[in-house]
Amino acid sequence: MPLKTRDTNERTPQPGSQPVAHLLSIPPRSAVRRAPVETGRTLLVPLELTDGAELWEAVEGSRWHLERWLPWVPFNNAPEASARYAEACVSDWDTGRAVRFAIRDRQSRELLGVVGLDSCVHLHRSCELGYWLKREATGRGIMTEAARACVDFAFARMTMHRIRCAAATDNSASLRVIARLGFRFEGIARQAELVSARWLDHAIFARLSSDE
Repeated sequence: MPLKTRDTNERTPQPGSQPVAHLLSIPPRSAVRRAPVETGRTLLVPLELTDGAELWEAVEGSRWHLERWLPWVPFNNAPEASARYAEACVSDWDTGRAVRFAIRDRQSRELLGVVGLDSCVHLHRSCELGYWLKREATGRGIMTEAARACVDFAFARMTMHRIRCAAATDNSASLRVIARLGFRFEGIARQAELVSARWLDHAIFARLSSDE
């Protein structure tokens, strides 16, 4: 007898197969610039090419404050370096590699720092949360406020499933931010980074979209 002709819409499940998960959904940069992420005191606006000069001023004015914890600070040693970073942020957003926001004061529009979602993996819907503030903006809860809005953006607007975050085990300020965001401790990465000629152990945390 002739074989039955298979309907083109029919699918035969394979042993152990699972439905394909939706990939990340990254809103266009232009759309988010028109309607920035708002908090009580800040606006989160996608970084643009024109932000290079402000980024340089923020880093240069807080260099001693930032370089204790961030390995990239010594390499941001000229305005051109900040301009290249801004250019990379534009490219990374548009190609889906990372989503980085300028944290701006809601009233003055002054650039206070950066918060972002790096190392976006579309298949696994995962990323890494990173952030920094210039010295004058610290100690007022602004980082927690901006980072919480960024995390909410990731889960609600990008369909993110897992967000990882790490901080040096002796960076108490950053660890407090992570705790307030509801991340769960997962372990210690020993000597994870070489910063200012010293090895930093990192405390590793993560939050899932299904976490309460």
